Amino acid sequence: MNPLAKYLDPEVIQQVGRLDLRARFIVEGFLAGLHSSPFQGFSVEFSEHRKYVQGDEPRTIDWKVFARTDRLFVRKYAAETHLACHLLVDTSASMGQVGAVQSADEHAADVRSGKLAYAIHLAAALGYLIVKQQDAVGLGLIGEGLEQFLPARARRAHLVHLLGALAAVEPRGGTGLGAGVEAALAQIPHRGLIVLISDLLAEPQAVRDALHRIRFRGHDLIVMHVLDASEAHFDFEGNVRLEDPETRAHVVADAVAVRAKYLEAVRAWREELRAQVEAVRGDYVPLDTAMPFDKALVEFLVQRQRRR
Repeated sequence: MNPLAKYLDPEVIQQVGRLDLRARFIVEGFLAGLHSSPFQGFSVEFSEHRKYVQGDEPRTIDWKVFARTDRLFVRKYAAETHLACHLLVDTSASMGQVGAVQSADEHAADVRSGKLAYAIHLAAALGYLIVKQQDAVGLGLIGEGLEQFLPARARRAHLVHLLGALAAVEPRGGTGLGAGVEAALAQIPHRGLIVLISDLLAEPQAVRDALHRIRFRGHDLIVMHVLDASEAHFDFEGNVRLEDPETRAHVVADAVAVRAKYLEAVRAWREELRAQVEAVRGDYVPLDTAMPFDKALVEFLVQRQRRR
């Protein structure tokens, strides 16, 4: 069967259309909000400007931007600004629902539940934003290994294909982060920007290896670390059964009794991850599912600007 035929299925078309609308809503609302944000006066179209550095020709300085921001930016040409960004999304079982299960109506209103829903919508919005900026975006879905890979393209038709791949994702299997990243990197021919979207619930050495592989290949790196709000804030009460969705190992604990130690352990873990990412000259963005997508997009733009 033609591999594109599955995207002609009415149910898939509906899922892709819903995800496309959500991505547009997130990005267009975010861009409109920039007018009243600290980014006021700054060009959202990064393909047009970059920061002035010593040695640049004064004639390339955009003095109108300087008048609004009191910062020096120079105009860039399209050939100088093309970006190839690959979004590597963790689709393992640990990215599924955490905490109370949603009702059938709530689940039907979304493509997936939990961290994976957040990661899917975040990846869709980033893809929409990148293509809107006339840059190229690719996608790697990582479960026990590299499940699917789409090379970076800048066309709108490619974005629809990417959204279709995201809309079909189900959380399943173990976390093969190291193998998945290595396989994805083998298919990326040129240096660019890698955005890793994951809960990073993998063996610590596998996470370190994945980070070092990305850096060794010369890519810029942004890690968007997504936890469920319940994982980040441990808002459980009474006795709670905590189960690993990948191994089914579980413990039963008194939520109030363990909350303080749990939160301290999460804080220490995230600080360690930040240090590991920064050690390979990457940027670490801690997120949870209660955070608005606006925050994630602002962080992406801030870190992307640093990567330039």
